[in-house]
Amino acid sequence: MVLLAVQVNRNQGHNSKGDLMNSKDNDMQVLKIKWQRLVSDGRTCRRCEVTEEELDKAVIALRQSLGSLNIQVSLEKVELSIAEFDEDPLQSNQIWLNDQLLEDWLGGKVNRSQCCDVCDPAECRVIEIGEETYEAIPAELIIRAGLLAASRMVIPETTGSCCDGETPEVTTTCCCQK
Repeated sequence: MVLLAVQVNRNQGHNSKGDLMNSKDNDMQVLKIKWQRLVSDGRTCRRCEVTEEELDKAVIALRQSLGSLNIQVSLEKVELSIAEFDEDPLQSNQIWLNDQLLEDWLGGKVNRSQCCDVCDPAECRVIEIGEETYEAIPAELIIRAGLLAASRMVIPETTGSCCDGETPEVTTTCCCQK
């Protein structure tokens, strides 16, 4: 696995206008996006080329949207070797957001379809969201998953209740009847 480009600088982020700013002064959190795909002799397949274009658009949009929430967006692009791809073609064109696969954020599933060019003759990764199947991942899906991941950063999941096991009552000023 070869790391192609990493844009992670924990001390810098982008504000909602895309301007570089210092996160030490702003207590910024980082939405980490990682994408990997097969690259052979500097080439990849068309579906991964399109995904990369869409990913770049999505990262710009997420930076603009999340900067005001003090969330920095980092992007790591990883190249898979032919040997790694041959071992498991479904590793290619994977996108993680905060260490969770994009399709998991969106309630989708992974499938495969015949690819071409660099990947030939492998059946490569596609994702299914609802009734739609995507070979190349559109910016809209990446943005949606990014916003879901960011929402968990702003409002963390809770495991308990303020009611200590009691059933909340809607008619009282407090959520729990005491």
